[in-house]
Amino acid sequence: MKCTIRIITLSIAAALAFTGCGKSNNHGPATANSADDTGGSLKGDFGPPQGPDIKAELTSPPNVPPPTNRNHPARVIVDLDVIEKEMAISEGVTYTFWTFGGTVPGKFIRVRQGDTVVFNLNNMPDSKMPHNIDLHGVTGPGGGAASSFTAPGHTSRFTFKALNAGLFVYHCATAPVGMHIANGMYGLILVEPPEGLPKVDHEYYVMQGDFYTAGKYREKGHQAFDMDKAIDEHPTYVLFNGKEGSLTGDNALKAKTGETVRLFVGNGGPNLVSSFHVIGEIFDKVWFEGGTRYQENVQTTLIPSGGAAIMDFHLEVPGSYVLVDHSIFRAFNKGAMAILKAEGPDRKDIYSGKEVDAMYIGNRAEPNLAPVVDAAMAAKAGALSQEDQSKAGQVLFAGTCSTCHQANGQGLEGVFPPLAKSSVLKDDPKRIVDIMLHGLTGPITVNGKEFNSVMPPMAQLTDDEVANIGTYVLNSWGNAGGRIEKTDVARKRAAGPSATAAKPEH
Repeated sequence: MKCTIRIITLSIAAALAFTGCGKSNNHGPATANSADDTGGSLKGDFGPPQGPDIKAELTSPPNVPPPTNRNHPARVIVDLDVIEKEMAISEGVTYTFWTFGGTVPGKFIRVRQGDTVVFNLNNMPDSKMPHNIDLHGVTGPGGGAASSFTAPGHTSRFTFKALNAGLFVYHCATAPVGMHIANGMYGLILVEPPEGLPKVDHEYYVMQGDFYTAGKYREKGHQAFDMDKAIDEHPTYVLFNGKEGSLTGDNALKAKTGETVRLFVGNGGPNLVSSFHVIGEIFDKVWFEGGTRYQENVQTTLIPSGGAAIMDFHLEVPGSYVLVDHSIFRAFNKGAMAILKAEGPDRKDIYSGKEVDAMYIGNRAEPNLAPVVDAAMAAKAGALSQEDQSKAGQVLFAGTCSTCHQANGQGLEGVFPPLAKSSVLKDDPKRIVDIMLHGLTGPITVNGKEFNSVMPPMAQLTDDEVANIGTYVLNSWGNAGGRIEKTDVARKRAAGPSATAAKPEH
């Protein structure tokens, strides 16, 4: 009997030893406590603060403060302003955001595990609402919300010790909580492990959020918050860093081949889960859920509402890498798209390359969409010209129509009909409105050649976008000219599909 017990004991010990092998493969950087234990709150108290107070450097997205580079805990002072302000949410569309620090997401905060953080929340005198802050990295009731309810023109202060390492969301938790978050009140706080994170060449701050406006996607002018849409979880926009195009064109993230990029990615919600993906890259490491363990060789990672993740990847091949929520209609029809531009020599041994990314990612590859903004402002002032429309229509065409019809309007031989010198548009210029709104299926003869393909309805386009694209097409590539008015589109939309939209040319 004693022999049997001894054998069982040895077997259990061997099994435990085996399961312990290789644990460091899925850990983040080990803390000072042990190679296999990142501590948690029970081991995250490294004693009282040492040295002089440190004023935290807060950064606006997509920038990240530098590493703390300290071997001791400190008393860190954080000053964060609450600012309610009107900003662009898309080209020609404005929204009244409630913000931490004047940006969406709010300022990035970086401290060290064991630091004592003195947090000052300042609500600006011109705010209309009281606000507070719930930091998921705080151990204490409400994550600080219970201690930070702040009326306009007032300041609240509370102190906490950062006991757990990780990447944590913060957000407003004043009722109605969902409305405050939906208006942009969220951000990230990084609590570094004592020895810091592995060095990389670039660190960027990206945060997804879903927004609920009274008007439809890209409807111009100022848009109000729609509570019914928010409750039903039907967002008008799903965005990175609070604005469509915030990280595209001139604002794209930048790196060089041979460099390693780290993304700190959060999801403010308030409702949707993000399927975060970088098209053309594979994450070497993902610290999933913002914790201290990582997974390797990841294609897409889930980030829950109110959650975060850290991801590292190395760039080998130059080009434009597209950051998306891979719930893909959110990317191409609600705005959840960003771009990382990598510069460097070609690596034909890794990727042969065929430069089609400008077609694939559409108008977000352009330097900017300023003509769309100019046209919206001109329309608001009652001074919209045909030239304004054509310029706006050109950049919208690049992102909506050029993949099939080509940038020069020639279409694809035997597949998609040409728009250049189009016989269909010559006979009925305003038929282009019906086709864009309601689609076109079945045989059609254009310029003497028969085509039989499918064009889906472009229902996501607003009336002014249809008018601008139509005006651009009618005045390009040898077409006869003309102008489509926003009112023309509104009438066609209200009337529904017409017989002429799908009729073949005789």
